[in-house]
Amino acid sequence: MRVLGYLFGTLMILLVAGVLGTLYVLHHFGQDLPDYRQLATYEPPVTTRVHAADGSVIAEFARERRLFVPITAIPQRVIRAFLSAEDKGFYEHAGIDIPGIINAALTNMRNPDRRPIGASTITQQVAKNFLLGNEVSMTRKLKEAILAFRIERAFTKDRILELYLNQIYLGQGSYGVAAAALNYFDKALDDLTVAEAAYLAALPKAPNNYHPVREREAAVARRNWVLDRMRLDGAVTQEEWEQARTADLGVRPRTAMASTQADYFAEEVRREVMAQFDEKTLYEGGLSVRTTLDPHMQAIADRALRQGLIAYDRRHGWRGPLGHVEPGEGWQERLAQEPPLPALDAPGIGPWQRAMVLEAGRSLKLGFSDGTQGTIAAADMAWAGRTGLKAGDLVAVEAKDPETRAFALRQIPAVRGALVAMDPHTGRVVAMVGGWSYAESEFNRATQALRQPGSSFKPFVYATALEQGFTPSSLVLDGPFVASQGPGLPLWRPANYSHDFLGPATLRVGLAKSRNLMTVRLAHYIGMENVADLVARMGVMDRMVPRLSMSLGAGESTVLRMTTGYAEFVNGGKRIVPTLIDRIQDRRGRTIYRHDDRPCDGCTGTTWYGQDVPGIPDVRAQVISAASAYQITSMLQGVVDRGTGGTVRAVGKPLGGKTGTSNDAKDVWFVGFSPDLAVGVYVGFDQPKSLGGRETGGSVAAPIFRDFMKEALADAPAIPFRIPPGVRLVRVDPGSGLPVTSGGILEAFKPGTEPFGERNILDGSENLSMLGGDENDFDLGPGPDVNSGVDLLDTSAATGGLY
Repeated sequence: MRVLGYLFGTLMILLVAGVLGTLYVLHHFGQDLPDYRQLATYEPPVTTRVHAADGSVIAEFARERRLFVPITAIPQRVIRAFLSAEDKGFYEHAGIDIPGIINAALTNMRNPDRRPIGASTITQQVAKNFLLGNEVSMTRKLKEAILAFRIERAFTKDRILELYLNQIYLGQGSYGVAAAALNYFDKALDDLTVAEAAYLAALPKAPNNYHPVREREAAVARRNWVLDRMRLDGAVTQEEWEQARTADLGVRPRTAMASTQADYFAEEVRREVMAQFDEKTLYEGGLSVRTTLDPHMQAIADRALRQGLIAYDRRHGWRGPLGHVEPGEGWQERLAQEPPLPALDAPGIGPWQRAMVLEAGRSLKLGFSDGTQGTIAAADMAWAGRTGLKAGDLVAVEAKDPETRAFALRQIPAVRGALVAMDPHTGRVVAMVGGWSYAESEFNRATQALRQPGSSFKPFVYATALEQGFTPSSLVLDGPFVASQGPGLPLWRPANYSHDFLGPATLRVGLAKSRNLMTVRLAHYIGMENVADLVARMGVMDRMVPRLSMSLGAGESTVLRMTTGYAEFVNGGKRIVPTLIDRIQDRRGRTIYRHDDRPCDGCTGTTWYGQDVPGIPDVRAQVISAASAYQITSMLQGVVDRGTGGTVRAVGKPLGGKTGTSNDAKDVWFVGFSPDLAVGVYVGFDQPKSLGGRETGGSVAAPIFRDFMKEALADAPAIPFRIPPGVRLVRVDPGSGLPVTSGGILEAFKPGTEPFGERNILDGSENLSMLGGDENDFDLGPGPDVNSGVDLLDTSAATGGLY
């Protein structure tokens, strides 16, 4: 009995010591642990996707490419596979697996030279992955166990499992089971077979050890081990187990998603989301960004701009090879070592390649870095003239016939440009190209390049005049104009591009013929402060210096802003804010941003029972009167029909627009519109220099606009420009602006401004008989002094420094 009592006492002492030791360990290692309660609000980093208007993917932004799936949406076969492989008693234990720990300890004792194995439950893995890290130590295991107990008390099993299945790394850049299903099998979770689910469940321990290609045998063996565990746990039937064990791994590359290449557009969207939210939300928030991009329009824009740049570049000749590699033996290896040329990667023109000239003559024999060869016939390099190419020179080529290995000589343009297309009624940007190739330069010339718009700015001067009571038929003198620039400075003597004078001409003629002297004289009369105020209201420029030279486009703006201003002409004078984003949803589908925030009572209805169609208010500010907006729209249509924009007439649809050429032709533009599409085009060198003495907006930018519009509007009806209420249409001679009974054009007038009775000519005091003219200009009629009822207004007293 004494022995039994001694043994019992000893056991009690050991028990108490064990309890006290356990409590001490829990107290000691339980201090300063990470706050497990953060898991209640934890959301794994999820990929943000940017979508075009048709749903295709434009871009993805992520630090970890993960798709978050709620536990209720994860199929049971996937859940059971992971539980059998990782923690079959997950729904029974309190956080740690005691039998598993004992078994792991015995195994480690038998194999002291091997890496210790653990018996971590899924809860412990959550604690490790989210809160502790991967340090291999007894201390970390103790902390892991303590946190597992606490997590189990704080959260449901389903929440713990949801965190685990969406967080774990499964190789191939896959974070979470949903991303792994796509990357390994190109399937959604719902479509996985038992064998495929088992393979994914085999990966958490060491994905690289079970690579489906490099470690195929080990991958199949590990998958089958998971299947065996699933059969023992009752997760699969005997038939399912037999079928799955004999199945091939079935891994296949992920199919490219329906996607649209619009790199400049996507980068602009990235900047906007970053500015509106923050970097963490963009790269980890799992946003769904629905943009305004029209993939069809974007493809046309890419093609039109790049073909236009190529056409300009070819007019200015061959500039020489891309480089030189020593010819002779070993040329292939030397060519392969040449750094890549991102500029060859330009969507919309077909793939270009770099080749080496092996033999040069009337034709060229080419060699490529992969060892293949090809030829360029003389006809396919005729545009370049005498190239002077020799063996070893590197050139850009485009395949003509892959079977015969025939190629054409190409040249990467040195000039750059941009194109923007938008809905003029909403400001939704449907296409944007910011340069030749985003791979070559991320600088977006559509939004970031401040360039001089030249004469494409003139419509804003004329629109200001229309707002102040002028009409399209008002007469302004096209004659010499000289202004003082201040003490010690030379006189400013602007001139017309053609260096001639028309005499008195209508505003319509002045804009159609892009007459500089008429524009400056008009701007001086109406006041540049008023012009600056209008362009600020229309969003074209923020703070334009009110100097006369600005009336000729000496200020700076962007393609996006200029296009917005023209859109406000054609939409009836309504202010719009250009946008690339329609709405943004968070990872759970909640809309957190919407560009169109107008109220709409009744828009949420899901059942039709004869109620009225919901009405949406027009909250756009009126920045210019609807009548003035239509008048300038009609005048810009005249630029296309009878003026400097004649190149665009080939589209065959009602269009308006204006060319623009800055001093020395450093920047050339064409900005215009159809009734429902506004488009701006700019071309110039990044380091400003002249495009050439004969190059203008009409010869460089207008053809790009024409080619874009011809294809973009190919299936659209020929819709006329919309006439607002209250506008009076009078048939007039387009040159003189006087009413006619036949022929002529229908001119738009505000009530009471029709050209009946006397008219004044702005600054008409000069001797008209001494003014020059051009036989190709508009016919001005019989002249203002022959039965026209027109007086000459002498405004010299108000002209200050005019001569």
